[in-house]
Amino acid sequence: MSRVSAPGHSPSLRSPLICFDLDGTLVDSGPGIRASVLLAAQAVGLAAPDDEQLRALIGPPFPRAFRDVLGVDVATADAMMATYREVYGGGLVREVTVYDGVADVLAELAARGDRLAVTTSKPRPFAHEVVAHVGLDKYLAGGVFGAEFDGSVEGKAAVVGLALAAHEGPVLALVGDRHHDVDGARAHGLPCVGVGWGFGGRDELVGAGAVAVVDTPAALPAALDALR
Repeated sequence: MSRVSAPGHSPSLRSPLICFDLDGTLVDSGPGIRASVLLAAQAVGLAAPDDEQLRALIGPPFPRAFRDVLGVDVATADAMMATYREVYGGGLVREVTVYDGVADVLAELAARGDRLAVTTSKPRPFAHEVVAHVGLDKYLAGGVFGAEFDGSVEGKAAVVGLALAAHEGPVLALVGDRHHDVDGARAHGLPCVGVGWGFGGRDELVGAGAVAVVDTPAALPAALDALR
């Protein structure tokens, strides 16, 4: 696959597609998610999750993550989900910052002619609100894909499938910070480039089978070039 490097090139459907996870990859959404989880736990009379549990809850899809990480039953997880959506969507969704250097890298990749998309387990309306709030939407010609509130789309593999179905050209890789990203990419025969600054960490990403793990956003273009 050849690299399109013309400055200012406008990506088309046939440009190489790069899928990006959102939370822990492009943005630090920890403050808003942690606060929302704590309120959701409080609402059902559950002890406050500890720091390790809160970290583990950032990335995988809710409400299943409540069951897997906190050990609650389906009814409790669903009740937590209702509170979580209310408080998170009520304003905590905007408690988010872009990681230093990420916007520059997205601008560089887009200028080369790559088509960039977000593929996140976060509900699609929340994902759209986040990228618009922090100003990353202008780089995402490939779209913003996420889960649906009604459960019709859930999990990284399903979301990546939507992005691929909307794209007619080659697909380069998925970039993410958790093993769920590696697994979701593998489900479609794609390599995953891991980012070490997110919520999973290098060991988790390497163990899951990421083809490379970068420690800074500035190192990402070279890692992607190695796959072209």
